[in-house]
Amino acid sequence: MTPHFTQSRLIRTPKDHRTSRVDAFKRWVNTKHGLSLKNYHDLHHYSVSDYTFWQDLWQYFNIVYSVPPETIVTEGRLPELRTWFPGARLNYAENVLRFNGDAIAVTAARETGQVAHYSFRELRRMVGGLAAAMRASGLQVGDRVAAVVTNSVDALAIALAAISLGAVFSSMAPDMGPQGVLGRYRQTGPRLVFFDTEVVYAGKTTDLTANIREVVEGLVPHGLRRAVLLPSTKTGKPVGFPGAPPVCQTLKDFVASGDGRPLEFEQLPFEHPVFIVYSSGTTGPPKCIVHCAGGLLLNGIKDGAFGSNLCPDQCYYQYTTAGWAVWNTMIPALACGARIILYDGSPFFPSIKSTLKIINDQGATVWGTSPRFFVELRSQGITSSHENTAELPAFESLQTIACSGSPLTAPMFEWIQGTFRDVYVYSIYGGTDTCAAFLTGVPSQPTYAGELQGKALGMAVELFDDAGRNAEDAGVPGELVCTRPHPVMPVALWGDDADDSTLRRTYFGRFPGVWHQGDFAVKNPRTGGLVVLGRSDGVLNPSGVRFGSAEVYGVLEQFHGTVADTLCVGQRRAQDAVERALLFVKMPPGRRLDDGLKARIRHAIRTQLSPRYLPAHIFQVDDIPYSANGKKIEMAVKKIISGLDFLAAGMALANPDSLKEYYKYRDYEGAVAREKAEESARL
Repeated sequence: MTPHFTQSRLIRTPKDHRTSRVDAFKRWVNTKHGLSLKNYHDLHHYSVSDYTFWQDLWQYFNIVYSVPPETIVTEGRLPELRTWFPGARLNYAENVLRFNGDAIAVTAARETGQVAHYSFRELRRMVGGLAAAMRASGLQVGDRVAAVVTNSVDALAIALAAISLGAVFSSMAPDMGPQGVLGRYRQTGPRLVFFDTEVVYAGKTTDLTANIREVVEGLVPHGLRRAVLLPSTKTGKPVGFPGAPPVCQTLKDFVASGDGRPLEFEQLPFEHPVFIVYSSGTTGPPKCIVHCAGGLLLNGIKDGAFGSNLCPDQCYYQYTTAGWAVWNTMIPALACGARIILYDGSPFFPSIKSTLKIINDQGATVWGTSPRFFVELRSQGITSSHENTAELPAFESLQTIACSGSPLTAPMFEWIQGTFRDVYVYSIYGGTDTCAAFLTGVPSQPTYAGELQGKALGMAVELFDDAGRNAEDAGVPGELVCTRPHPVMPVALWGDDADDSTLRRTYFGRFPGVWHQGDFAVKNPRTGGLVVLGRSDGVLNPSGVRFGSAEVYGVLEQFHGTVADTLCVGQRRAQDAVERALLFVKMPPGRRLDDGLKARIRHAIRTQLSPRYLPAHIFQVDDIPYSANGKKIEMAVKKIISGLDFLAAGMALANPDSLKEYYKYRDYEGAVAREKAEESARL
């Protein structure tokens, strides 16, 4: 077995795969087409070899439309893209709001303890009121509506109202600074922007009116007609805003300006834009990625229904902000009839038990979060032995835990499965670029620690070597690509030139005609599972040996309790002939990274991976940088220590000051010499 799979142990076998929604769909496809697909792998092969699969989804999920499609797919405006379901007319919001009863659609919870429930009927009423006001303001099909808001029912209703009228919606979380907001919204030119005026996070209340003023004044020259101010998330009352720009008005006044017409849904093509999401902007202005209505709807329902068994008796809690693409992918859960929980605040305040209490008390059946939450949970002293989980709630409703945002290491995978026992745990791999999963959970398949169970249906995922040849069955790492078009590919990059050169260069430049996701992965020939090793532009390559940071993190899990956190990146400055791997270690308070611990870390990497994976040096640092959504910021550190320019202004960082420490490692030799001198002084 290769070093990538030494920890790939069987940790779950499904009790009855016939009860999963994906297995029911397989039986439906067999009946409809007279096929004999036996398992998920057969179903996946069908999904990437016959475009009829996407029509099957349309019918199986009962997509609401006013005009049926003429065909499934035709040639697109670019050789790499296709036109999907030409002739069809539908509305994304109408499908999301297809339920109109008194069942709870949304539970909105805040770290302050506030909890409110909204039925499908009430949600439709909110959307209708906002849509009427947007219509009265002159909003037209194709106009942009933007928001800087928390994860709330208001944010959801604003998005659906805009989309019901044919507008294009985008959002960011309030932790994004004014320059980050302007760097994105100046490109897209929104006509309306909604703002939270005051937020509470980790017990701290922040007045956002100064930020709002700066953003509004910066957007008026770019087409902004009206800025709508939401009330305080703590009191529900308007926040005082002396001298507010003239285009500002309160949400209450805005809704009151509506024309009173009932909620209607503009009927538009399958590929009409509905969302704009943004790249991180670490190397320049953020890319504005445009996603279409039909693609996000059809694929979003598929991912939720088949990965997590979402249906009307399910309750879905996804920790996210309104600025993360997961927020967009969460919305189609409503089209499955599921209830969603929208949580605003820190998942760790006043303690990590607060999040666990919400999940338990609200009867969540599906829990989506990032690996970082479980790292923190484990650090609280909870172990995988059943005797020590008494502090955990009963979780009588919880059926599924879905991890996304970063790779889930094998030891952490085992810990979660052991701690939550009979709950189905799986890892998801996707991206902002598609707002979709490429690799996902398969409830009907066994689970192996550290592995993503399978390729998502409809996604022709392969692993290419540098020459563009499929290398996945050899058990060696390769570039993750998608070799067949699908309807969740972005329809455009906003502001791209007439021949879409930026889109083609970004996604199809590495392997002509083939979507290149930019990640390094490896497939287990024995289990069929896959392990994502990290960004291919961030893959470590010391002396020509390529490996991913996720492999190192997996080995270092055994030092939990001794080590607080780690970051492994490559460094190659202009004067360096080859790249070196550096390991940065954050220690628990009051503890020092000594030579003995360094030796143990090296021994673990050498014996459990390979001597070629050893870092050139191990440094102790004060903190490891994370994004607001729980991802380690590897590329930023790599750029900084390699002497390259890095633009932090456009990124939402959980701990932005942590990056300052890494600039000193540009002088690698000096850093090593200083460490030796400090060690000598201690002796």
